[in-house]
Amino acid sequence: MDDTAALKKTPLHALHLSLGARMVPFAGYDMPVQYPAGVMKEHLQTRTAAGLFDVSHMGQVIIKAKSGKYEDAALALESLVPVDILGLAEGRQRYGFFTDENGGILDDLMITHLDDHLFVVVNAACKDEDVAHLQKHLSGTCDITVLDRALIALQGPRAVEALAELWADVAAMKFMDVRHCRLHDVSCLVSRSGYSGEDGFEISIPADKAVDVTNRLLEHPDVEPIGLGARDSLRLEAGLCLYGNDIDTTTSPVEAAIEWGMQKARRTGGARAGGFPGAERILGELDKGVSRKRVGLKPEGKAPVRGHAKLYADAEGKAEIGEVTSGGFGPSVEGPVAMGYVPVSHTAPGTQIYAEVRGKYLPITVSALPFITPTYKR
Repeated sequence: MDDTAALKKTPLHALHLSLGARMVPFAGYDMPVQYPAGVMKEHLQTRTAAGLFDVSHMGQVIIKAKSGKYEDAALALESLVPVDILGLAEGRQRYGFFTDENGGILDDLMITHLDDHLFVVVNAACKDEDVAHLQKHLSGTCDITVLDRALIALQGPRAVEALAELWADVAAMKFMDVRHCRLHDVSCLVSRSGYSGEDGFEISIPADKAVDVTNRLLEHPDVEPIGLGARDSLRLEAGLCLYGNDIDTTTSPVEAAIEWGMQKARRTGGARAGGFPGAERILGELDKGVSRKRVGLKPEGKAPVRGHAKLYADAEGKAEIGEVTSGGFGPSVEGPVAMGYVPVSHTAPGTQIYAEVRGKYLPITVSALPFITPTYKR
């Protein structure tokens, strides 16, 4: 029996096959992990020119208040996320996270204010649960609509030139701006954001027009198709969390070092402090601190240290202090990079700890994140 038959396919599936992609199961979809160039070259292509990713497996959702007022939709979503959505300007996007009653993270997401409603992008692996969560808590006051659209990401220093050939106004956009536009005569939604640490864009496209727009972008000499392998190494170098690895229901936003995603209005003393699941714990941690924190990790030598490797304070492996959550080789850093959780006493950059790899205890240095300098257009 063909195991891939049960996997969902994105609107670009046939295009990936025609480009020679190696496909793998990911979040219930048959997705390209790499193309013939290979992960290393695809990673460096994105850092030096432009890479195009299919992220259509992500969930795209519209939240619109039954009253028709943006303010009502914003306040409704604020009951589920510790983020200032009421103060989000029209045409702007913000990073956020769903929290649970224990202060853990159910998923992270991107939230956009579009006219009288919210446009939300959630992770592929969590999208069914996220939509059910929204419907359970918000359906009394809001309409929740799941969109059947493709989503592509165009990332890298040449991304703006490539996209400007289809829509000149894109050059004026700033990081986290979102605009409606026509690309190749197709109505699209473009955000200046991404998951690579580079300047770039995410583009929501009607499913039946996705191949046309994608092919048009791939005609640009600086644009190459990029798979999930390089997407992972790019986000790891950029110090960005992957849900299910670096953040989950066992980690709070403060422990995960993503409390920058909580604006003043939702914190203690703010205009709309609390009122989200797990507020007591999360606001308490902002005030009193946490016992552990997510940090960057740089292993010595060239061997990567992978997720789930145990971390120790000593070279003999007697004092276990934490665990690696993501790890691999960083092509731009030219060495292995990782992230994990360690006690606050071991979070200072330069602190030496050890990771257990195949029975040996390898030296690792705690590092500031990100490992590369992001090039977002502020």
